[in-house]
Amino acid sequence: MQMIIIFIFKLIVIVAVFHPSKILGELTSIVDGNPIDAIRNKLTFVDQRLAVVYPLIQTFKKSITSDPQNITGSWVGSDICNYKGFYCDNPPDNKTATALASIDFNGFHLKAPTLDGFLDLLPDLALFHANSNFFSGTISPNIAKLPYLYEIDLSNNLFTGSFPIAILGMRTLSFLDIRFNSFTGSIPPQLFIKQDLDILFLNNNDFIQQLAEILPVDQKQERKLAEILGTSHLFYLTLANNKFFGPIPRSIATYFSSVSEVLLLNNMLSGCLPYELGFLTETVVFDVGNNLLTGPLPFSLGCMKKAEVINFAGNLLYGGVPEVLCAMDNLANLSLSDNYLTSVGPVCRGLIKKGVLDVRNNCIMGQPDQRPVAECSVFFSKPRYCSYRPTYRYLPCWVPHFSGSPPSPMAPSEPAPAPV
Repeated sequence: MQMIIIFIFKLIVIVAVFHPSKILGELTSIVDGNPIDAIRNKLTFVDQRLAVVYPLIQTFKKSITSDPQNITGSWVGSDICNYKGFYCDNPPDNKTATALASIDFNGFHLKAPTLDGFLDLLPDLALFHANSNFFSGTISPNIAKLPYLYEIDLSNNLFTGSFPIAILGMRTLSFLDIRFNSFTGSIPPQLFIKQDLDILFLNNNDFIQQLAEILPVDQKQERKLAEILGTSHLFYLTLANNKFFGPIPRSIATYFSSVSEVLLLNNMLSGCLPYELGFLTETVVFDVGNNLLTGPLPFSLGCMKKAEVINFAGNLLYGGVPEVLCAMDNLANLSLSDNYLTSVGPVCRGLIKKGVLDVRNNCIMGQPDQRPVAECSVFFSKPRYCSYRPTYRYLPCWVPHFSGSPPSPMAPSEPAPAPV
């Protein structure tokens, strides 16, 4: 018996001499009790970078509790680049290497309690798309350590907790989509001055915050932000279907001057409209429908020269519809229904006939489908007031047939206060 033990020991020594990494790796895996490492050591990978992420993928695979399309059935063996949902490419730091560069789980309907220990540990990842799954938990702060990650889509999942602050530390991030989750609390204003961030979708969560806290209105801050945001790349912004409240601050023009789509519908915004909305000259879609906004429509809206879709429906606006607003060249849809507006001019009536302007359920005499007179009377029986009324008739741009002479426009940073 002793001779047999000595023989086995010598055999192990011989194997260790000629195949040290194999034997030591397997012995380590056995000691550690990690069968994934033992399997990895038997596989051949086209690049060591893939060998590094293999155990992360397999561990994540074990955490998945539902896989109705059997997506993970392909996550077997060393050919990670052919796993369903996984895509390889040459990493920026080594064009001859092969690494896991992107993941696309969109519509897979996978269910897992967390992405921690997976997403945040993939060193060469550039894109992560995972909308329409059942991933939950919070976002690990380690995500900020990924040097190449520039697109994150976690929309339509079950994530909770506060806004993932680690996002602010990601210098490469250009696309962030976390809509249709259950994030709560507030959004840090620093998010809106990230220089590389192009697209930001935050709608359909449970964020609750005064809008002025996101967009500070202090004049010194505005001037500083105007310098910072001179090269801002933010093109799309959706804050819809949350619980943002308070008035629209005049700093909106400073923050969102380059934004093509501003979506603030279905919140709890209140107060009167600031004339600075007219400085959103790059905005194509502006939607603040279904809030509690009140007061007249400012003439400055006619300066939103690129606007095609404007929605103020479902608010408490009153007064006349400015003709300069209806005269905008690119306007395709102007929704002003479900307010308390009282008059339209000939240009606006022309848009009503074309189906471009919707003024149903207002208080406009001579127009069909208006509120009952009694309902309008009750609304106007209560005092209505907006500060700085002269700003409502101020037109901060040159519009033919509406501007008497080219004005000296008020800049967004000048001290003419917006109505509150």
